[in-house]
Amino acid sequence: MARPRDKGTAADWLSDRAIRALLALAMARPFEQRIPFMGRMARRIVAPLAGFDKRIRFGLNLACPDLTEPEIQRISREVADNFGRTVAEIYSGAEFAARIAASDPLEGPGLQTLIDRQAAGKPVILAVAHFGNYDAMRAALVARGLTVGAVYRPMDNPYFNAHYAEAIHAIAEPLFPRDRSGTIALVRFLRGGGMVALGFDQYVHKGADLTFFGQPAPTLLSPATFALKYDAPLVPIHAIRQADGITFKVLVDEPITPASPEDMMQAANDRLEEMVRAHMGQWFWVHRRWKPHLNRDRA
Repeated sequence: MARPRDKGTAADWLSDRAIRALLALAMARPFEQRIPFMGRMARRIVAPLAGFDKRIRFGLNLACPDLTEPEIQRISREVADNFGRTVAEIYSGAEFAARIAASDPLEGPGLQTLIDRQAAGKPVILAVAHFGNYDAMRAALVARGLTVGAVYRPMDNPYFNAHYAEAIHAIAEPLFPRDRSGTIALVRFLRGGGMVALGFDQYVHKGADLTFFGQPAPTLLSPATFALKYDAPLVPIHAIRQADGITFKVLVDEPITPASPEDMMQAANDRLEEMVRAHMGQWFWVHRRWKPHLNRDRA
């Protein structure tokens, strides 16, 4: 498990200074200008410097080999734009949460399950992905009077992590870091009838041998394992960015039918694939979801 370094390097400090400067330029603008501004900066500056295009292209060529070159270029721009907008929204904190609350974007066949379970003091596991804006989902649930916890991975750069952690805490609580102490707190929260959002869409070397877009994609089983252990429904949820680039629809899907952890998480992968195919530019293709060279080592 990757963990942030206790002490940052000079490169970490310089990188964080650049990020802070870009954020300062964005945050000086009104919300309606700030969000698209960060989208443009991500497309024009961050993506080329960070090598986003190469990673996105690799994933698209593997998962969707029939895409044309113009389609790949369009999706790459949309992915970078969504990334930049998401960062600006996270750092907008209370203002972002208030806008989500005012629009009340929650809908879907699984919403009543969440409401009923929390009213009864019973746990729920939300299966979430790096799609749209994950934090819009948390803000929308809190606005409906629901309490939702989430697990987050501390950033490797300790200078950046200091203000990033502060920003995501400002949107909704509780948050559990992905470490031993965080896991203990998470289990305590679940046993008390809490609702917890768990990610599942990143490569995990020791994950189960499942597929995503028809390709081998080692997948975490913990969302399903927790759901089965604590008799909690496993409910996929997605915050879909709308055409205006600022508002969201938060879709609460039907709970996944209880089965083996492998079958449940394959169902989560399949449902996410359907959502991604409908909104190709909103999933974080920058993540190296498929690693064929490492999959060979797993055999």
